[in-house]
Amino acid sequence: MKKPLENLNHLNLQNLKNEALHLTENFGDNLEILHSGKEKASKLVGELLQNFKNRKNKPQTDDDNKGLTVPLTMTFLGGGSFGTAMANLASRNGCDATLWVRDKRTVKAMQKTHINKKYLPDFKLDKRLKFSHDLEEAVKGKDIIFVAIPSSGFREILQKIAPFITSQVVISLTKGMEKETFALMSEIIKEELPNVAFGVMSGPNLAKEIMNNMPTATVIASESEAVRHAVQVALHGAFFRVFGSDDVVGVELGGALKNIYAIAMGMAGAYEVGDNTKAMILTRALAEMSRFGVHAGANPLTFLGLSGVGDLYATCASPLSRNYQVGNMLGKGLSLEQAVKKLGQTAEGINTIQQVHEKASKDGIYMPITHALYDIIFNEQAPFGVALDLMEKGFRSDVEFVMPHDKVNEDLK
Repeated sequence: MKKPLENLNHLNLQNLKNEALHLTENFGDNLEILHSGKEKASKLVGELLQNFKNRKNKPQTDDDNKGLTVPLTMTFLGGGSFGTAMANLASRNGCDATLWVRDKRTVKAMQKTHINKKYLPDFKLDKRLKFSHDLEEAVKGKDIIFVAIPSSGFREILQKIAPFITSQVVISLTKGMEKETFALMSEIIKEELPNVAFGVMSGPNLAKEIMNNMPTATVIASESEAVRHAVQVALHGAFFRVFGSDDVVGVELGGALKNIYAIAMGMAGAYEVGDNTKAMILTRALAEMSRFGVHAGANPLTFLGLSGVGDLYATCASPLSRNYQVGNMLGKGLSLEQAVKKLGQTAEGINTIQQVHEKASKDGIYMPITHALYDIIFNEQAPFGVALDLMEKGFRSDVEFVMPHDKVNEDLK
């Protein structure tokens, strides 16, 4: 039996796409609509999704293409492990997905083999997934743009795509903070693309497990219900569940801050600590995350969800975690430079430790584990001595925001 997507010729696809995307044409022709703000962009996404739903009840008359609907079009910027896994998932879900990678040679290799040899060499990618090194071609006219660029290059890539932005939704897949500015990725989106509808995605999402079809869940956070639904339509599948949230700051901070404690857990693993110690690190890490989050305006309950405790557990417990690996190598005596070089990928937690240490010190937020890691990694203090100091920090209540910290406790902290 012929598969509908295989039978759809280019002309038919273009006709269907033109019809489904009719609502967005004015964005390309009339910049005044673009500048009317995020509310209209979000409304447009909702109308577009309703159009897709309506088409499901109107099967095509062509026997070969009966029941075929127009897929969402999307581009994933960044060919690392997570960006690749998400692009592959979207393609398998029937979306028109493109993976953009900066290097032309890498793109040619992936077009030929459908394998990301550097980051996911053991997995064959969906045969419908497209690859591109042309940024304009990859971005123009797409419904959703997912950005999976390391935090150090996030702003630059948004500046480059800005001339090609019309009605697209922009979703950050990056877990981190910008060096020097302490800006979250959502804040960078608002600064560089002030009129787009946007969201952030975070959760316990180890790329290799996703590629292996192990049941996984994530959170899409956006102030726009239409944006949340668009991402759920694109990525939700049999083995990948997508939950929604309107706490953008909380979800994003959960994804960024947990990298700090994965480094701590990796170091603890190198010292072969017991399960009691690991449990203590996890729970006190969660307390630090929620304290920092509330200071930034997040809902503390968000940290009890997938983007908080869920991502914290997965990143701290799995040897697949890049940040855990870096921490483990540091605990075994490698220098920071040696560990990063051996890893061969970006470990966002290193930068996040610096950023959070400085911010917490400036604003008076109690973050003892973060400060301890900073002293070990950047001030070259002995881990054992720092750990002993942590154990003598005094008395605190067990769960943040349940019991107050009295003056005596504060003096002993």
